[in-house]
Amino acid sequence: MSSQLMLIKAIRSGRLAEVRAALDSGIPAELTDGGDPGLPMGIACFMGFPDIVRELATRGGHVNLDDNSVPTSPLNMAIRGQKTEVIRTLIELGAKVPAGMNTGLTEHEIMLAQWKAKRDGFANEFELDAITLPDIEEIDVVRCAGTDTLALESDVLRLATKQNR
Repeated sequence: MSSQLMLIKAIRSGRLAEVRAALDSGIPAELTDGGDPGLPMGIACFMGFPDIVRELATRGGHVNLDDNSVPTSPLNMAIRGQKTEVIRTLIELGAKVPAGMNTGLTEHEIMLAQWKAKRDGFANEFELDAITLPDIEEIDVVRCAGTDTLALESDVLRLATKQNR
């Protein structure tokens, strides 16, 4: 079995450790299937493996094509597979959402994912100008037992609504 097929098999089975091993052996994260680049990323997106998507992205896999509305773009593959967690992950990794594209995420979920992309340095300079997000205090919650998350959620939603006006 070729090394490229080993990577594809590991991605399809959702085995992150095997994906890492294949990438560590020198297999590039960007393979083509004879057409568009990004076969490994496309498969991971369609199958719904956000951890593998993150791993491929850190190893050089692209989350954007020139046009993310084409059927083979990672974002479109995740949408076609109805994998909202992967869609959120792609946006957090800097994927550009074409205007009018139905991602399956709410406006607030998209805004939060874009904020994370900006915070983590995945949004490019043009996008940084277009995304005017407030400074948001992050709270690391170790446990949620006894925490009134409805109060926290209402504060976030109120701020998000205020920012979108």
